Amino acid sequence: MSRRNLLYPFFIALFLLSCKETEVAPQQSSSLDGTHLLLGNPNGATSDAINFNNYLIERPQYTLSYSRDRGTPNWVSWYVGMEWLGTADRQDDFRADQNLPADWYKVAATSYTGSGFDRGHNTPSADRTKTVEDNSATFLMTNMIPQAPNHNRQTWANLEDYTRNLVDDGMEVYVMMGSYGSGGTGSNGLAQTIDQGRVTVPNRIWKVLVILPEGANDLSRINSTTRVIAVDTPNNNSISSDWGAYRTTVDAIETATGYNLLSNVARDIQEVLERQTDRGPTR
Repeated sequence: MSRRNLLYPFFIALFLLSCKETEVAPQQSSSLDGTHLLLGNPNGATSDAINFNNYLIERPQYTLSYSRDRGTPNWVSWYVGMEWLGTADRQDDFRADQNLPADWYKVAATSYTGSGFDRGHNTPSADRTKTVEDNSATFLMTNMIPQAPNHNRQTWANLEDYTRNLVDDGMEVYVMMGSYGSGGTGSNGLAQTIDQGRVTVPNRIWKVLVILPEGANDLSRINSTTRVIAVDTPNNNSISSDWGAYRTTVDAIETATGYNLLSNVARDIQEVLERQTDRGPTR
């Protein structure tokens, strides 16, 4: 056998070893571990582009159902615990979501300009301050709705602050937020749409919080005494800053939207939690 033939197996082995050493292992993403959808997928959203008004987007920071025709999310679901809170600055890098299907209209950072409505976060910037990347993800326009300024800066800001205060006090919170209907009143008055009709202004904005003490196996720890806050508010500039005044039941929000918001919770526990209106503290 020639020397060339003797060396051939050696080079093959060396090549295979080199490939193995440089192979990049798939990253284990906390985005897709189910945390943000622990309570369930409210309307069976999927990531099939043909599902253009119920398009599932999963990110490390939150999960949402997007409506192409409305130009806004139907709902956004996320988890708030101490592991998501840190010292990263607010990025303010509002931008179009390039991960939408290529032929869809992508709402731009300037689409709300002059409309009289804020670019209202669903998952708040301040709920994602562990890293710059986490905070930046909240500024994608698929996480925004046209929100009346006083609603966004007062009523909703107070509820968001209260949520993080709960976390500071040793709780963890599962949050779902969404909007429905059309026609809201911003600083320029009533509007059905903005951005030349490409973005629907919602009439109502809702949120549901499921609150647990810090611990493990969260779904199994939800019981008939778990505190659940459900809020359904008008999207207008004359709204009260007291979010507690708009508390309702999960059942009422489900009736208005057609969603099943706590679908992963045991049926008997769901029935108890969803018919109750929270009467707990608001600050």
